[in-house]
Amino acid sequence: MCNCTSEFVLRTPRNDSFLKPGERSEKTMTTSSPFLGIISGQRRREHPEVAERTDRIASGLHQLGVKPGDSVCMLMRNDIAFIEAAYAAMRLGAYGVPVNWHFKPEEINYVLKDSGTSVLIAHADMLHQLRDAIPSGVTALSVPTPPEILANYKINPDHLSTPDFAIDFESWLQQQSRYDGPVVPQPQNMIYTSGTTGHPKGVRRFAPTPAQSANAEAMRAMIYGLKPGARTILPGPLYHSAPNSFGLRAGRLGGALILMPRFEPEEFLRLIETERVDTIFMVPTMFIRLMKLPEAVRRKYDMSSLRHIIHAAAPCPADVKRAMIEWWGPVIYEFYGSTESGAVTFANSEDALKKPGTVGKISPGAELRFIGDDGRVLPPGEIGEIYSRISGNPDFTYHNKPEKRSEIDREGFITSGDVGYIDQDGYVFICDRKRDMVISGGVNIYPAEIEAALHAVPGVHDCAVFGIPDEEFGEALMAVVEPQPGVTLDVAAVRAELKKSLADYKVPKHVEIQTKLPREDSGKIFKRRLRDPYWERAGRKI
Repeated sequence: MCNCTSEFVLRTPRNDSFLKPGERSEKTMTTSSPFLGIISGQRRREHPEVAERTDRIASGLHQLGVKPGDSVCMLMRNDIAFIEAAYAAMRLGAYGVPVNWHFKPEEINYVLKDSGTSVLIAHADMLHQLRDAIPSGVTALSVPTPPEILANYKINPDHLSTPDFAIDFESWLQQQSRYDGPVVPQPQNMIYTSGTTGHPKGVRRFAPTPAQSANAEAMRAMIYGLKPGARTILPGPLYHSAPNSFGLRAGRLGGALILMPRFEPEEFLRLIETERVDTIFMVPTMFIRLMKLPEAVRRKYDMSSLRHIIHAAAPCPADVKRAMIEWWGPVIYEFYGSTESGAVTFANSEDALKKPGTVGKISPGAELRFIGDDGRVLPPGEIGEIYSRISGNPDFTYHNKPEKRSEIDREGFITSGDVGYIDQDGYVFICDRKRDMVISGGVNIYPAEIEAALHAVPGVHDCAVFGIPDEEFGEALMAVVEPQPGVTLDVAAVRAELKKSLADYKVPKHVEIQTKLPREDSGKIFKRRLRDPYWERAGRKI
């Protein structure tokens, strides 16, 4: 790689609204040739080294008995090793299984057992908490917790060494030769997505045919905006479906993939300017946090390299979308879909300005049906439950739960429970969710799981958990708890009990104690009576 420097001019026409009279809308910088590889904090790993390490990991996994169709679990925050491990599993035709690192030990234990994994690759500090949660027969590989993670999270310094029940990942890696086995179909990672009842479900997509693979890649290139040589940044977690899909593809395009240990607004802007980032996957919460920065901070950084910003995972307020387009220009895109369905709609900046609130038009190859309560397919303008399919996508099942797949299927179309409509111009709008799922900061949370945990809290008679409007995260969890007769419950004590068994993000931000909850004639809690007033005051339903 050339180490010479060159002078270039970055023009910033999209930032003119922040320029004072007479101020030049250009910035001259001196920089070296752009780095090509994966960046995390101060660590930079070029593509050839990533490829070599991937082959060595694949060889080691093969020696551990991993074969096509098996699962390899990865419990790491955003890290280069996460990307390499995922590539290695795919190289063997196995399913990489990202595990949400917010999970508590019992939640992690469930994913390890349900996925049938024989290998867990995890950051060292996380393994120290899992001695009794790792099933027998599972080999644990301990990845050194990198400095950028240590700088961004509170981590016990006594938990940085390799636990005595695990194998040091780097030492193990050095013992492996490069894998030279046959090329096999590479499945996507198996993402665990929570259900409305009980435990999360692994979305296991079948290996695609060559035609399906080509179609899917073309679709993702359009949606994600990823092109050869793309310079990308990933501010979202790799355990989440869309960031995982985006990151794994971006890392193979020969450009740059910058991993953020966590989203920090000003550092995000600095990285965009410094690394000349052009393509990003984001969630609306990030837009909101960026817009809260002082104007002087926002106009300090040059955003002219940006070409394609795609967002999804949660509704984006129309005023926030407009403000971002005014700041960055018409480079912001949106898709609507799910882990199961893929991206079934797509909107560009012009669509967002023309039809505020839309999630776009139906994507090429996708089909949508809006189904009424009576099972009828509804015409444009009428609100119904959204069912979709993409003919070119390989089908999926829920790992070990095929019956759950059939529950969301209607004549080959599947639903995630969202309710909406398509207008006469072909634009899709999401109005509500038929099921109780809450999306907070782009993360799916299911009240049934939290309600089950609340019922186990001493003194709780009954409860209802639902989402209420939140300015930053879109939605926040609210729990309304009815105590047993004669019992006085303390909100702080209730939340402390929940933290013992639930990931912190699942612990309701708001808890209220009510002596008598509204109920339907059947005795079931009338949850909408509790939920609706919050949304009516906010002037929206989702």
